[in-house]
Amino acid sequence: MIDLKFANVSKRYRIRQDSVAHPSEGRLTRTLKGMWKPRKEFWAVRDVSFDVERGEVLGIIGHNGAGKSTILKMLASITPPTSGEIIINGRLSALIEVGSGFHPELTGRENIFLNGSILGMTRREIATKLERIVEFAGIQQFVDTPVKRYSSGMYVRLGFSIAAHLDPDILLLDEVLAVGDAAFQAKCLKRIAELKESGTTIVFISHDLGAVERVCSRAILLDRGEIAAVGTANDVITKYQRADRSAAVRTSPEAHKNASEREVEITSVEFYDGDGRAVSAVRTGEELIARLTYRCDVPVKDAVFEFFVLTLSDQLICHFVSDPEEVGTEIDRGVGLIEVKCEEFGLHPDIYYVDVTIRHATSPPGSDIDWRHRFKSLRVDPGKQTRGIFYLPHTWSGPTPLNPSSLENSQQHSENDPNPSMAGIVKVSMN
Repeated sequence: MIDLKFANVSKRYRIRQDSVAHPSEGRLTRTLKGMWKPRKEFWAVRDVSFDVERGEVLGIIGHNGAGKSTILKMLASITPPTSGEIIINGRLSALIEVGSGFHPELTGRENIFLNGSILGMTRREIATKLERIVEFAGIQQFVDTPVKRYSSGMYVRLGFSIAAHLDPDILLLDEVLAVGDAAFQAKCLKRIAELKESGTTIVFISHDLGAVERVCSRAILLDRGEIAAVGTANDVITKYQRADRSAAVRTSPEAHKNASEREVEITSVEFYDGDGRAVSAVRTGEELIARLTYRCDVPVKDAVFEFFVLTLSDQLICHFVSDPEEVGTEIDRGVGLIEVKCEEFGLHPDIYYVDVTIRHATSPPGSDIDWRHRFKSLRVDPGKQTRGIFYLPHTWSGPTPLNPSSLENSQQHSENDPNPSMAGIVKVSMN
């Protein structure tokens, strides 16, 4: 069943374009003098169409000014479309701007009841959820304080908590993760996942592409008010990033070099398992091979290859640099490849990105011949049991029974040695 339908929707704003005039001159005077200009039209959204199925989480991404928030405001009936049709099936809750939907003179508690009643809930229904809403927002001691005295972080925490706990059929979220600390962001993502599991339809706007990929099943890329791409979250994010890279290349000095002046270009990165099969996912502790292919137009005698593995929030987890003693540094003209193998890939289950670079060995890091940011994603599935950030390859031996005399000797050794070695029962060695 379709919960949201956007059919050929456009939104036009009129921007006033007055000529400079004396403050005492009215509109009639300016018109008579030929100084009045009609308002300029600006199309924030132009002929956009999409459907959102019940229980689907749709991400909308794009640069500032692309039309993302305008779409959510039209869905929330804050502003009407200029043309087209919007169909909404179900009870809708929205968190679009900090403080939106709040009455500043009312307390947090009163605003919770106000928002619930707007959604059509009874006072009894709201009362049963009040404690959970307040606890999630972390405003227990301020719940009876007027919200005009809240910080922006408190506003967002309460706004999200209200929107996410009043059982909406459809939830609209605009940059809810932009304000708040890491702990609150993690709570938000967990709650969004719970709502997704319960069948709530969600439209999610965020510049945090990692969060979009984590929670959204599908995504739309907007560019100047029009749909530039639609598909799985991973595919759309990849297109968005490639467009950014292309724009960066076009504006860089390297873009103006002739073909004969180019050196090396990275063309692809693929992952393979221990049996040589192409994969997009690996289990923790399994063998993984990353293969980079390149095209060389000008021979390079001192090339260094680098792989960076990053989290969805761009935190660097590990870094691999080619060793000249293993692979050499010379690249001949033509196409080629280089591989890096991890016998036991130890990252914790999650989704990661890979950055790849080629640079001269004599150049400092960051002075790259070619660099590809978030060039490839990799999913790590549960494998060898681990807690924490990564799995460290290791082996166990034991347990080995010790006779009383051996135990006595080991205790004496521990007492006499200020830095005793482990004479214990189980030994762990790290590879």
